[in-house]
Amino acid sequence: MNFVHSILENQKLNSKKALNYKEDGVWKSYSWKEFHDLVLQTANALSKLGANPQDNIAIYADNMPQWVIMNFAILSLGATTVPIFATLPEDQVKHIVNDANVKFILVGNQKQYDTILKIQDKNELIKHIILAKDSIELKTNDSYHFNSIIKNESANFKVYNKNKDDTASIIYTSGTTGISKGVMLTHGNFHTICKSHQNFFEYDFSNENSLVFLPLSHIFEKGWSSFVLYSGGQLSFCENPKEIISYLKEVKPTAMCSVPRLFQKVYNTINEKIQSSSNLAQNFFKWSIGIGKQVSELKRLKKSIPIDLRFKYFLAHQLAFKKVKNQLGGNLWFIPVGGASITSNITEFFDAIGLHLTVGYGLTETSATVTLFPFQNYVYGTVGKPINGVDVKIGENDEILVKGNSVFKGYYKNDEETKKVFTEDGWFKTGDAGKFDIDGNLIIIDRIKDLMKTSNGKYISPQPLENLLTNDNFIQQAVLIGDNRSYVTALLVPDFENLEKYAKSSNIIYESKQDLINKKEIIDFYSNKIKSIQTNLASFEQIKKFKILPKDFSIDTGEITPTLKVKRRVILEKYHSIIETMYGE
Repeated sequence: MNFVHSILENQKLNSKKALNYKEDGVWKSYSWKEFHDLVLQTANALSKLGANPQDNIAIYADNMPQWVIMNFAILSLGATTVPIFATLPEDQVKHIVNDANVKFILVGNQKQYDTILKIQDKNELIKHIILAKDSIELKTNDSYHFNSIIKNESANFKVYNKNKDDTASIIYTSGTTGISKGVMLTHGNFHTICKSHQNFFEYDFSNENSLVFLPLSHIFEKGWSSFVLYSGGQLSFCENPKEIISYLKEVKPTAMCSVPRLFQKVYNTINEKIQSSSNLAQNFFKWSIGIGKQVSELKRLKKSIPIDLRFKYFLAHQLAFKKVKNQLGGNLWFIPVGGASITSNITEFFDAIGLHLTVGYGLTETSATVTLFPFQNYVYGTVGKPINGVDVKIGENDEILVKGNSVFKGYYKNDEETKKVFTEDGWFKTGDAGKFDIDGNLIIIDRIKDLMKTSNGKYISPQPLENLLTNDNFIQQAVLIGDNRSYVTALLVPDFENLEKYAKSSNIIYESKQDLINKKEIIDFYSNKIKSIQTNLASFEQIKKFKILPKDFSIDTGEITPTLKVKRRVILEKYHSIIETMYGE
């Protein structure tokens, strides 16, 4: 059973759109028939270049149709896809290319191409580089433009048959600790997770248009986009995530998977605008949110909505909520959210305005989804219930254990690490601490390695507290410190766009970002803000001291992963001296 069969069967839809992309400022499309033919033409071209079923073929590109076409062409060959995050620095790309013995690679832009050429100088394994776009300058004889190799190829290609246990993709974890490992996901894993989502939701997704916003190199987007195609839906590609708002307005998608940070930013922006508006507008928005919460609560519990409440909601929607929804395209309704924790007040807020966030939990090793919000009877503050075909239980130290056909078969060329993450009876050890509520909804506590124990013996889960901080529109990033310490401290990265606006409105003169964060008025501003945010926290959880940093944690410096997760060990080492000043006399 080859997973690609399940996707290409949708060729019967012929002229229906499959892939939408923006080229030279104009939106274009490939129909299902064109998508089908492009996949098989690419498979033919790769085969003629010498690719075979034993090869690992890498994709190092931003979101674009060539990414998906190449992925399914690789699977059609019987070979294995090795996704590489488009934003990874050269040393990490080199590690993946060398570890996976990559011979063929698709690159998406000039910078990525130049990076691979540097690696190829010291790597004899890379035989062919394929350039996704004609605008990329060819520099070697073993490099080819994608369009040139498929131009005269036939779409007659016999898809290679694979077993459910055969590897389809090796996805290297973003690695918050140590060197990234190659997670081997099988054809059976992908087929299982697509079928499980269909059974879980019992909804036909064939008419949905999903905006591909998260990196396709990450299992969340790769898995979700595969499911959309498996269902016969269409994908629209957002090549530059920094332009997400303009893409939303242009594409007007019905679905999009996302990380919580995007909706934290939208939430903060809305609140900022409301706070700066007139008292009348503020009161009307508060009234509207109250009405919205009443309606969303009845929908959540699958109860009928009284006529008078429907009328009030109509007014709230037309005069308040519609403006917000139009900023996100106007048609967005299905939004899977995962990759990090999200506070319940944000999910409740978006439910109230009619944008439901389908919160879930999963890992690369579980082919993404372990649990999800169902359409009804979901519980805020949880990550939903186990998806069909997945078993979940709580083990020692409250560790979440998972078993099912969506669990990976092991780490590539690393039996030792594979053994470490499985129990003797075959349960995968996630490394996350959690618990179930009385109705079977999973609640995430934190990464076990991230849980902090103060010198006074109190346990603290940093992620929920960091979320409280970053929910504020003046705090971009936050890292808590407190393990084996007598009290909790924090490193804060401001949202400089909002902070500089505040400084200007307060007549605070400064010469640089460093100068700005050193101002007593700014330090006092954040001190008061933190006191307000942590009012309801236990004394031992509260931040006693903090330091404001002049620049963001970044991928390039190794401080965060490509999925924006903080590498705590790196942060603690890099900012050691600053941290120690918060614990000095």
